[in-house]
Parts: sequence; C-alpha cells; structure tokens
Amino acid sequence: MGKAGKNVRRAAVSALRAWAKGHVYADSLIERHAERNHLSSQDRALFKTILNGVLRNRSLLDHWIGQFRKGKIDAETRDVLRVGFFQLLILRIPDHAAIYETVECARKPVQGLINAVLRKAAHFRARMLRELPDIELAIQYSHPHWLWKRWKKLYGVENTVALMDWNNQPAETFYRPNLLNPPPEGAEEPENVRDAMATGHYYITDPSTSHAPELLAPKPGELVLDACAAPGGKAIHLAGLMKNEGRLVCMDSNEKRLPRLNENLERCGVTIAEVAQHDWTAPAPAELHDSFDAVLLDVPCSNTGVLRRRVDARWRLQKIDIANLVEIQNAILREAALCVKPGGRLVYSTCSIDPEENIDLVSSFVEKNPEFTLGESQQILPFKDQTDGAFAALLHRSPAS
Repeated sequence: MGKAGKNVRRAAVSALRAWAKGHVYADSLIERHAERNHLSSQDRALFKTILNGVLRNRSLLDHWIGQFRKGKIDAETRDVLRVGFFQLLILRIPDHAAIYETVECARKPVQGLINAVLRKAAHFRARMLRELPDIELAIQYSHPHWLWKRWKKLYGVENTVALMDWNNQPAETFYRPNLLNPPPEGAEEPENVRDAMATGHYYITDPSTSHAPELLAPKPGELVLDACAAPGGKAIHLAGLMKNEGRLVCMDSNEKRLPRLNENLERCGVTIAEVAQHDWTAPAPAELHDSFDAVLLDVPCSNTGVLRRRVDARWRLQKIDIANLVEIQNAILREAALCVKPGGRLVYSTCSIDPEENIDLVSSFVEKNPEFTLGESQQILPFKDQTDGAFAALLHRSPAS
C-alpha cells in the first residue's frame, strides 16, 4: 500500500485534528483533506470511511485505547491511535496495513508507542470483541451520556439502543424523482442516476424530508413561502406539488447559501421561485404580513433526527443548546406566522426527535396565539420508521371575521 496508504491515514489524522479545533464540520473536511493529500478516488473512499467511523465510534475507541495505554496521551497521538483501533477492531483491515501505515503517519517520537499499543490490540482483538456487549451502552454506541439518558427517559432502553445503533450505520443515499422533470425511461438504473441528477431529473434527499411539504399541500396558483429554504430540497418538492404554477418565495438567513439554492432550483426546472435573504429571528418584513396562502418553516434545530448523516453533531451538541434553540425556534415561528394570511396555513418542521423542539413548542404557540389551531402532526423516528428523524405540524390560521 505504501505512500498511498500512509497518505490516507495522515489525511484522517489531519482532518480529526482540524475537527477537534471546533471550526469545521466533518463533511466539509473530506474534500479539503483528500485534495491536500492527493488521494485517488479509492483512497478517498477509505479516508472518508475512517474519518466518519472514528467520529461515530469515538467513545468506544477511547475505551479500548484506555485498556492498553494508561495515563495521559497528547491529542494528536490519541487521534492516531483512534485511526489505528478503528481499522483493527471495526473495519478489520489486515494487521500489517492497519498497524504499519498508521505508525508511519505519526510523528517519529511517538511511533514506538503507537506500534506497541496497536500490536497489543491486534493480539487481544478477539477478547475485546467478545467483551463488547459488557461495555456500558453509552460508550458501546459512542453517544454522549446526557443524550443517552435523555432518550432513555423519552423512548426507553430498547428503542434508544436501536436509535444509537441506527446513528452508527453509514447513511444511505436516496434519489427523489423531480416532479417537474420526471426521469426518462431507464434513468432509474444506478449507472444512469448521476447523469439524471445533473440534468435535474433527480435530487438527493432522505424520504423523511417529503413529509413537511406534503403536509403543507401547496396548490397550483397559490402564494407560498419557504422561509428557511437552502439548499432547496423542500422548495423543489413544493414547486413540484404546485406544478410550477403560482409563486414560491424562497428565503434563507445565510446570504452565502443563496447561490447554491438558486442553482438547485434552476437545475430542477423551478420557474416560479424568487430567492431572497432574511433572518427570521429579526422582525418579518411588513410587506409580507398577512400575505401567504401557505408557509413552510423548516427551522434550525438540534439535528437529533439526522445524527446518522451528521456524524460529528452528537459531539458538538450540548444539553444547553436545546434550550437555546427552542428560544430561537419560538422567535422564528412568531415572525413567520405573521406572514400567513387569514385562512392560510403554516407547517413547522425540524429534523429533531426532541419534543421540546417539536410538539411541545407548537402546542405552546397555539395556546398563546388563539387565531391558530393545530392540525395534523407527524413525528418520524428512525428506530420506528427506518428513515431520518423529522417532525412536522400543520397550523391553520382562522379566516378573517
């Protein structure tokens, strides 16, 4: 494997070091570090597997490392060991490649230590895997203890274990046919899907993302607002349900995301969209008040329903973050609701499985805003529905008296 193998492990360690500094999300590190280390497509795939696998199994890897190395380990050496242990115990890469190439990517002063620890792990691998079921569940499935305790209280032990196991599996890629530009016959064959995506016949999105647009059920000719639209998956679905008839206003708080939103809409043949920047934690523009037949509000959230895809989010998220997010979500809902015309409707949605961000929040909003009533709501749970987690609730505004 030689230089290429060394580069894969070096890229993984380098990306883990960058991630630990807290400035970059894991998914954005993959392309950057693959290019920096001149990885081939095959090596890039292994690099991505190692990086995501180490982040998904971080607590378990540290538990195993602690069995062979007592005392303090500097952060970079620990990341090298994590990369090695992941290959040996989870990927089951042959010992020579896993150990030699990992040792070679480390700094000279610690190569002897890393070599010794990895060789011990390889020697005791069968015992370690045999003892895996005896490890504390939060560590075994590598989730923060506070999240394990929170979910256990909400969903019970069995469902929480199933949820953590789901989060640790590689996420599938789903291709949704574009309602405005249906795929030609034969395009559903795997080798043709990528070409069909480039021409807008498909777009990538999890099945769970369809619930909110379909609950809103926009009709052709309506004036519809997608308030938090980037990167555009739900907006494309809305336009399809509207048959490209009417007007679809797509907004996002981050101006830097608008070019990609525009590009995705254009590629998929959406002709009724207008794109603009607005932060809904600020007052809603007065000219938008009482304007829209239908509003889709997909708010920023904890991402607890999509931890399978956002592999590092579990380690970024803190308990206090959910309380802070609820404040932001309430503020956004209050402002967006002002834009629903009398007799109109709003769907509030998240990719969270936490009731505080979902049913508790919309129920509280309805209590404080009697002109709105709560209609159908849907909580999608990975361990039950076998898709990403999501929530959507339909709110109706009373007609003008």
